[in-house]
Amino acid sequence: MRKLAILAILLAATAVLAGARLPVHGPLPQQRPDIEGTSAPIPDSNAEGTQPPPAAEMPTPEPKPDIQKPETQKPETSTPNEPTTPKTEPAKPMQGPPLPPGKENPQAPTEENKPPAAQTLEEQHLTIEPESDAEHAECTAALQALGAVFKDTPRIDDGNGCGIDKPIIISEALPGIKLKPEATIRCPAALALARWMKESVIPAASTALPEQGRITTVNQASAYICRLRNSAETGKISEHARGNAIDIASFHFEKGEDVAVRSRREDPTLTGAFQRTVSAAGCLYFTTVLDPESDAAHETHFHLDVIERKGSYRYCH
Repeated sequence: MRKLAILAILLAATAVLAGARLPVHGPLPQQRPDIEGTSAPIPDSNAEGTQPPPAAEMPTPEPKPDIQKPETQKPETSTPNEPTTPKTEPAKPMQGPPLPPGKENPQAPTEENKPPAAQTLEEQHLTIEPESDAEHAECTAALQALGAVFKDTPRIDDGNGCGIDKPIIISEALPGIKLKPEATIRCPAALALARWMKESVIPAASTALPEQGRITTVNQASAYICRLRNSAETGKISEHARGNAIDIASFHFEKGEDVAVRSRREDPTLTGAFQRTVSAAGCLYFTTVLDPESDAAHETHFHLDVIERKGSYRYCH
């Protein structure tokens, strides 16, 4: 009987449930917080007459970054201490065939490619400049006309370009004015000396130092000698080695003391005025004049030479 009662209850419950109707719409879920900037409610896909939202309204996921291998992802960057410009390798010398023994260093300087300032007299391979017979005859005639005392002497060739093609030995620069010691030079240098003495030195001496009388001797310190400039071991050949130069150390007067050539830039006396005058006038006759104010190598004499330069350029100091 008890089982029949339970069965009757179940049948009654089934009948009740069959007669019950579910609501058309179920409860809507609670609105979630904004995600990626949208606050629209999630639609009910089971509701009548509703369709899924169009694709344009659906949020699209952002593309993931392209993950590459580390060696291709990061370009080379320079550190703050490194230059930003690309580095270049220094140029390498061109390769060639092996050098013969004893010539392993092709970059070593040779006599031919040394600058003149670094060459000895032997390395320069100089030669003596020839002189025209006609020009020499014209020069000696002019020298005789001034009254200078001189004589011709055989050609000088001391090697390495030292020498004079047509040298003369002059013993008096002008009549009554001896040159001590006598000087071996080229005629053009002797002629410039004679003209300088006659036209500038003698008039300046008679004006500045009349009480000392006339000049009787010119003391020279150097004429022809085979050497480089300032007796250096390397560099250009001296004009003394070509017979173009003479150094004057002092003037001897008939009365009084010799007037020695020395630094007289600040000398307020007439002797100082005499030396400065003849030094300046020397540039009218010689192409180079170096006096005691020029450098230490000439502090005791005048260097006078007749080197020929382009454009008749002259250097006087």
